[in-house]
Amino acid sequence: MDRTTCCIAGGGPAGMMLGLLLARAGVEVTVLEKHGDFLRDFRGDTVHPSTLRLLDELGLGEEFGRLPIRKLAEMRAQIGDTTVVLSDMRRIPGRHKYFAMVPQWDFLTLLAEAAATEPGFTLRMHTEVTGLRTEGGRVTGVRFRDAHGRPGELAAALTVACDGRDSAVREAAGLRQRQFEVPMDVWQVRVDAPPSSPLLPHSRLRSSGGTPMHRGDPRADARTDGRVFARFGDGQVAVTMDRGSYLQTAYLIGKGRDKELRARDVQWLRDRLGALFGWDAAVTGTIGSWEDVKLLEVTFGRLPRWYRPGLLCIGDSAHTMSPVGGVGVNLALQDAVAAARILASPLRRGRVTPADLARIQQRRELPTVVLQKAQEAEHRMIRSALDGTLDPARLPVPVRLMRHVPPLRTVAGYLGGMGIRPERAPAFARRVETCGGR
Repeated sequence: MDRTTCCIAGGGPAGMMLGLLLARAGVEVTVLEKHGDFLRDFRGDTVHPSTLRLLDELGLGEEFGRLPIRKLAEMRAQIGDTTVVLSDMRRIPGRHKYFAMVPQWDFLTLLAEAAATEPGFTLRMHTEVTGLRTEGGRVTGVRFRDAHGRPGELAAALTVACDGRDSAVREAAGLRQRQFEVPMDVWQVRVDAPPSSPLLPHSRLRSSGGTPMHRGDPRADARTDGRVFARFGDGQVAVTMDRGSYLQTAYLIGKGRDKELRARDVQWLRDRLGALFGWDAAVTGTIGSWEDVKLLEVTFGRLPRWYRPGLLCIGDSAHTMSPVGGVGVNLALQDAVAAARILASPLRRGRVTPADLARIQQRRELPTVVLQKAQEAEHRMIRSALDGTLDPARLPVPVRLMRHVPPLRTVAGYLGGMGIRPERAPAFARRVETCGGR
């Protein structure tokens, strides 16, 4: 049987960040990722200002800056005929006054390559956690299945669940989230970017070398400012994100209505998106069939307790976030930083107590609750939009305030971009950069 000091289940943003930080602290750490690569579509692709600052502190900012980044400084929504700026990061404090939109696989590869230079770090791909090892009520590691389907066990002083909203580790530990009601599920779809569009101010997007990029190329025009635009109207809600050669679009549907709506011809969806965003048939026609429309079944909840002896849950494993606002990835990364700072010394000693784990929840629970309360407020507006009762002439009070009090847009930008209690890199992990910029 293999052994490690810390076993991390899940190689997403939280798992890879935690693995990197603990390895830099001198902790032996093993990350188990069930997939063979990071190339999965429709993942959270926004890297927040607080994470950009963290990457600088870790000495990864310059390398990150070479990835195919698009910068987002504000978010707009059109409600009926009214356009509202919901957040503006151009005046928030700090060096990074934008979200960086970047394919998540590139971000994860960056973290994995940095971690691989640390002697105590191991990443096992194609390795799926299937259960937990326990002894006297304490979790002592995991059971897994490797790429060849062979079972194995990994003993660990601490196991950390970073395996997402449908966490198998959380389930195996008998931990149950308290679920909150949500009004919607989400269809994710890509369409080719039109040559000119309200979202795309440039007539043709090009790579840095001047060669036109094609749809699906993750390197498409890394430097043009990105846009995110939400539209509410006629019982519909959709958000589209400018990704250069294509537009990544989330179309919201009523909770549980996926099967019913897919019984229609896909032209129904093409027509609705075309009417919402002013796209012609050449654009909407790139949705070839329902196979191109991916369903995200939205769940939204929080564990009353994020741990048990020998086990910690962070990120979506501890608190499943709604996709509204795109805050889930950043919150998970902040959890990872706090966990690394608190756990490094106990792990070097080889013994982590429940009190150590409780400190992590105590530190990270308030930011989580605040963001989930904000998402609940957004859900109320989404619900009224989907059922056709959102009146553009009588917008919700927070939206009216955003229209008439511009500084509130900066406040919203700060809360969305930096969050409550943003975490800084622990001293043991810092490789501070003194030059380079984005």
